[in-house]
Amino acid sequence: MPINKVVESFEAAVADIPDGASIMIGGFGGAGGQPTRLMLALRDQGAKDLTIIGNVAGISATTYYGWREGPDDPKPVDQGMFFASGQARKIICSFPVPGTTNPLSEIEKAWRDGSAEVDIVPQGTLIERIRAAGAGIPAFYTPTGVGTPVAEGKEHREFGDRSYLLEHALSADYAFIRAQKADTHGNLQYVGTSRAFSPAMATAAKVTIAEVDQVVDPAGPDGIDAERVGTIGAYVNRIVQRVPGDPYP
Repeated sequence: MPINKVVESFEAAVADIPDGASIMIGGFGGAGGQPTRLMLALRDQGAKDLTIIGNVAGISATTYYGWREGPDDPKPVDQGMFFASGQARKIICSFPVPGTTNPLSEIEKAWRDGSAEVDIVPQGTLIERIRAAGAGIPAFYTPTGVGTPVAEGKEHREFGDRSYLLEHALSADYAFIRAQKADTHGNLQYVGTSRAFSPAMATAAKVTIAEVDQVVDPAGPDGIDAERVGTIGAYVNRIVQRVPGDPYP
């Protein structure tokens, strides 16, 4: 029987995500590499007590948390929407707030009023924790963070003349990732910032859902060249195709 992992809609792709789930969200340095439609679908689905894991969580303090303000005025979407809606109880990330404090981001508001926990992890440590989970490595030592608040409560060990911290692998129930192209078997091709965190996240989650611009037949003329596969289909459970011309990045 042919394999086809394509799901008919973003709503269907996230329909079974329960309260209390942990969700990795790919992306790097802005909205372009993020699975924005999956994020919006989860916001509308309403699951609560979520743990969000991502690199850049708050890209704009003035993000509009809806589809758009007008047909020609789409706004960026970031992970702060889950704090604005009261769905998230914790976030693990490297950059939880934008470069401005006026107005405060939704993540900082939730942290200040005690309704959510913010766990800041150095960027290199974050991606290595995710990669380690996907590789079956339970923990590793790194010099990053020694002598800073990041080191509080963590095991220290000396190797040679340097001190290292023990960091544990980081996995999740779901991963939302973005890719340029997928074939129906789930193989993915990336471009730009979508490739930064998504390949590692796909290996570290129980269920990986990919938001893609194009779906192709693996045996067809537009199939993905084997040398361009960034994530193999074995790690991808669901694929959802975006509508051509979608105004969101």
